[in-house]
Amino acid sequence: MHAGGPELVEERVTTPEGELVLLRPRDPASLISEESFGEDEYLPYWAERWPASEWLCRALPEDLGGLNVLELGCGLGVPSLVCARRGATVLATDWSGDAIELLVANAKRNEAALEARCVDWRSPEELLARAPFDLVIAADVCYERRNVAPLAALVSALASVVLLADPGRAPAEELIGELAEDFAVEEAGQCVRRLTPRSCAHRGALC
Repeated sequence: MHAGGPELVEERVTTPEGELVLLRPRDPASLISEESFGEDEYLPYWAERWPASEWLCRALPEDLGGLNVLELGCGLGVPSLVCARRGATVLATDWSGDAIELLVANAKRNEAALEARCVDWRSPEELLARAPFDLVIAADVCYERRNVAPLAALVSALASVVLLADPGRAPAEELIGELAEDFAVEEAGQCVRRLTPRSCAHRGALC
């Protein structure tokens, strides 16, 4: 992290691919500021390691070799690191530049090759230009209803298979409802749903 950034602690995380050694902020609440919230109601959700990331890791396909994977709202990026270890070409994205900076450092610590970019779902041109992706993943990204519309529009435009992990937040249910016309929805594990485009235009490997 940049000089003057939050105090970091080391955490060892057990994943299906073995142990990861991560740096993360010691006190995520200390990252909240009136200034950043005032700009765009920004809150540092990225700094917590949420249970949904563990559920998502368990639901990932075992063999991702040669596939293109996109993570939306990656935060600390544990699922992206697991995908990279399974041989995928990974693009991890988050709204927070701090999250991206820390994930790049953690990828190096764990010898995982991935790309991490700062992306706002309301301006997804970069992601659309790089599509198609074989798999899009997201863990607990629907905290607020204001994010449902831009996320639904992005997922629909990408037309990729999606694994969405969520503990049952109301905005996530709204998102599933928005996508149900274009995607078949099925359970894929604990609190994880698989969304498959009803018409896989790009015929990705997982369709």
